[in-house]
Amino acid sequence: MNSPSGPSTGRVAVVCGVGGYVPPGIVTNEDLTARLDTSDEWIRTRTGIAARHVIDPGTATSDLAVEAGRRALKSAGESQADAVVLATTTPDQPCPATAPHVAAQLGLTGAAAFDVSAVCSGFLYGLAAASGLIASGTAERVLLIAADAFTTIIDPDERTTAVIFADGAGAVVLRAGTADEPGAVGRIVLGSDGEHHDLIEVPAGGSRQRSSGIPPEPGEEFFRMRGRDTYRMAVERMTTVSQQAVESAGWRMEDVDRLAAHQANARILTAVGDRLGIPDERRLSNIERVGNTGAASIPLLLAQAAEEGRLTAGHRVLLTAFGGGLAWGSTALVWPDVAA
Repeated sequence: MNSPSGPSTGRVAVVCGVGGYVPPGIVTNEDLTARLDTSDEWIRTRTGIAARHVIDPGTATSDLAVEAGRRALKSAGESQADAVVLATTTPDQPCPATAPHVAAQLGLTGAAAFDVSAVCSGFLYGLAAASGLIASGTAERVLLIAADAFTTIIDPDERTTAVIFADGAGAVVLRAGTADEPGAVGRIVLGSDGEHHDLIEVPAGGSRQRSSGIPPEPGEEFFRMRGRDTYRMAVERMTTVSQQAVESAGWRMEDVDRLAAHQANARILTAVGDRLGIPDERRLSNIERVGNTGAASIPLLLAQAAEEGRLTAGHRVLLTAFGGGLAWGSTALVWPDVAA
């Protein structure tokens, strides 16, 4: 699906602030090898991860989201927003949505607020929703946050997932602007394939399992992923959707200065970058130190890269993600002059 950047009025969403947050707790590969049948070499070779941040007991997704949102608002020099969009797979509770609570914690009571659920593609789906609010005139400024406490749905004894997933949040502030400005969000290419929904899932806890009257089997409350099939689909879909986004932007692949891909694992990142022909030095990555943070992955990567000087004003950036659903998305923009 190609989502137009705006109606005939020419209003588009423009990135004007960015912020990221990871909780202070760190779990290293050595910590995991002490209790799982694995090794530092096994984890690094298959995932590229050396450490990941995890929440403390009692901390929730909203706590991560509030901190990232606060930092993004500070980056934009703003204290207000007309809407808050939260992309997450791990809401504080099934009902109500977490976004209104986050908005209230940020002093934005009264602003429109809602959640978006597209797993690891959540930020790009949220970006499409936030851009639509601005393009339609519903909002002048939107705070888009992506946050996940993924460790709350991971089986701590399952090494194939416990070594990969982590907790974190990232956010951007979007304002109404014009398509020729740095930071203007162009066409967002989105897609899905529900026939493969079982590749990435949490089997229990939803209406289908609850209405069956059958108690869940042990472990069905945890996240599951069929790794080999997911790898193949992720590489294929992220490559194709990235090519579509670059074409929609009127660029060539060699015009891309920075690739900001969902930090799924190092093997997927390498395969996608190689297929797109983007040199290694143009690929942004933080997976080694933060792991796979779900929907938070891309905005957290953008915030950290901007803070460290790896992403600077004028860079032509390609964003791409793939996640459960299956769902995927991509867009391209020129990075604005913002301080993380």
